[in-house]
Amino acid sequence: MAGQTWLVLGASSALGRAFARRAAREGAQLLLAGRDTADLADMAADLRTRFNAEAEVLAFDAVSPAGHDALALRLGAVREPNILLAFAVMPLQAALERRPEQAAAVIGTNLAGAASVMLRLLPVLEEKPGARVVVIGSVAGDRGRPRNYVYGASKAGLHALVSGYRGRLHRAGVSVTLVKAGPFDSGMTFARTDLRGIATTEAVADSCWRAAQRRRNVIYSPTRWRWIMAAVRAIPEPLFKRLDL
Repeated sequence: MAGQTWLVLGASSALGRAFARRAAREGAQLLLAGRDTADLADMAADLRTRFNAEAEVLAFDAVSPAGHDALALRLGAVREPNILLAFAVMPLQAALERRPEQAAAVIGTNLAGAASVMLRLLPVLEEKPGARVVVIGSVAGDRGRPRNYVYGASKAGLHALVSGYRGRLHRAGVSVTLVKAGPFDSGMTFARTDLRGIATTEAVADSCWRAAQRRRNVIYSPTRWRWIMAAVRAIPEPLFKRLDL
């Protein structure tokens, strides 16, 4: 991986941090993009110290499209670019039902924000055969469930977006991997007592890394969620709507 560069969108997220460390350990250069540039500067310094990695900080806000063109310009100057899209928000469903106006913010970040930056990076990627794109989706996008259907809707839309994006870039020699992540240790799951089988962030980051190297189309992380969600999708709707899932 020496000589390759990873643009990490949402680099200050738990998964963004873990993936950046993995990439740095493999000899990749990092472009750390996010809103808290002071925090990212500390992160970049840590990567330089630990791994002797080249790390640069870029300002990025998913819901501020005006700044997305600057990212595309910076990525265009990179010889071997790769992208990890790791940003998302997940308020509790009950909170969204109390304040429905916040649902727009969930869709705006997780889907509209992703679409904005991905489309602006599209022309750059078309000129970079061999590039890899990894997008963090969610098992919540496989079927709408009462406990998180707004978040699930945003991820279902993201999954469709990634599918089309993959087809669009296939002929350019660019791989696009969707990682359907189950619950893992992050700010989203902190203090959630209703979740079981939480994966470590490092384990999910490792699976993202391996999937990128193998240019996989879609993976579940951890793998067991492939079979769990297959069972969930197979439940007939008359029964499914009666279940507390």
